[in-house]
Amino acid sequence: MDDATAIEPTQTPPLSQAELDAITDQLIEKLKTVYDPEIPVDIYELGLIYKVDVSDDKDVAIDMTLTAPGCPVAGEMPGWVEDAVREIPGVRNVKVDLVFDPPWDPSRMSDEAKLALNMF
Repeated sequence: MDDATAIEPTQTPPLSQAELDAITDQLIEKLKTVYDPEIPVDIYELGLIYKVDVSDDKDVAIDMTLTAPGCPVAGEMPGWVEDAVREIPGVRNVKVDLVFDPPWDPSRMSDEAKLALNMF
């Protein structure tokens, strides 16, 4: 086969700022549907989401934590997050990693969460 007939692999073009903004809004919306069953505040407002990366191929990688390592839903919550994010149209793959460094503390909560939990 000569160079003229060689097939080059296709590269995904980078996401535009508008596309990235739209998927960010959708990610936040979906993350806010996941709740710790013992706390009446969503995981996003609790500050349990540490990092979200979105590739140009719309693969999503999330680092999250729990309020305590011994949380009774520790084995299930990453799956809940993955399921919620998979509902976003166009998202290809979702990977959720549970991390405990740095440890979660109440200072990570939003003002909305603090107000809901009467922590002001």
